[in-house]
Amino acid sequence: MDRFELDEGITEEIRGRVLGDGFIKLVQSARRGGRSIKTALRPVEIGGERKFQCETTEDGRVKVRNVDAAGVAAELEAILEQKGPRDLHVMTAKGDMHLRVTRKGRALVSRSAEMNRSAEVRPHDRVKDVPLNRFDSSALLRALGIADGSGAIRASRRGKYDQVNEFLKVVDETVASDARSSGAPFTVVDCGCGKAYLTLALYHYLACALRMQDVCVVGVDRRADVVAAARKTAAELDVSDNVKFVEADLGDVSLADVTDGDRVDMVISLHACDTATDEALAKGVEWKARYVLAAPCCQHELQKALSAGRDAGGEFAALLRQPILRERLCDILTDSFRAAIMRVLGFRTQVVEFVDAAATARNIMLKCEYGVKPGQAGPVGEYLALRDYWKVTPWLEARLGDRLAKCLVRYE
Repeated sequence: MDRFELDEGITEEIRGRVLGDGFIKLVQSARRGGRSIKTALRPVEIGGERKFQCETTEDGRVKVRNVDAAGVAAELEAILEQKGPRDLHVMTAKGDMHLRVTRKGRALVSRSAEMNRSAEVRPHDRVKDVPLNRFDSSALLRALGIADGSGAIRASRRGKYDQVNEFLKVVDETVASDARSSGAPFTVVDCGCGKAYLTLALYHYLACALRMQDVCVVGVDRRADVVAAARKTAAELDVSDNVKFVEADLGDVSLADVTDGDRVDMVISLHACDTATDEALAKGVEWKARYVLAAPCCQHELQKALSAGRDAGGEFAALLRQPILRERLCDILTDSFRAAIMRVLGFRTQVVEFVDAAATARNIMLKCEYGVKPGQAGPVGEYLALRDYWKVTPWLEARLGDRLAKCLVRYE
């Protein structure tokens, strides 16, 4: 008999406590070969069924699996068969049992006084308070391919699901309370809508969760097949009257193409590539949007201008000659220029991380709300100092032309 093998009486008692009524939790801690291993076992309710969650932590790495009543017996046997010194703690409604196995293989057992505590199993699949759970989004998620036929989020679409939820959180924080309750028309334009995940989700959130009465969301994309697919999905969801799509280059789209009114209430853009984000910001300015929310993607335009600085020498030559460092620097500079220009033009602007970096590395967002007199000295001075230091003309400045020049001319 191995010196670390447990006495049959002890193992039977542990089995009775774990597999019987009133089981709350088992935790075993051990060290083997210099490694720390912790195993936890507890009952959970998943989808209305009683299961058991097995969690193993080894050198900081955590593995979790859920098993049924038959599977938990096998998991328990694996725990009991482990060798070496260890500590095992079993909690039940009637009391606790603690087992310590020493380095010499001696088993020390202690038991608490009899208790009378609750062993209620709480559901493990509690619904998280995220925007897409604040209304019945099941049909929407299935139509978008984010959820499967049973309503479960597909693993391959989890990142997109998280991005949409986090974007909707920002929308919820941004949209003023009077816009929710006034009943006035509210028009949103999604610039570079792609497969319309956000376009359709945003409409449903505004109409169903925030209960805004007269909402229209317009998606713009230049790819004919993508627009056709988006229109088909909108028809399947019976929202074609309120969610529309325009097939065109964003730069060619006019205000009349997206609304019958004289302005747009919100312009959004999620990961529009390179200068397409600048075009979305420019449209927000030209269409007199109150809100502009843009999460940029790749930035290439500024890299071309700064590459010349590498060849010409200067303080940043060592940085600019490294492609990765040059790319990251240009990302930061481009978004800094964008934020500064929007401030010059009268938008209160914040640069925030809208989603965890695990969901996407492109997690920066510009939150802009119009409401300040354009051309104030502070924002203009900051922009000109940054622009002139780097000796470049940002694409967005050229795009906005005279509209921005009028604000800058007094200080240049």
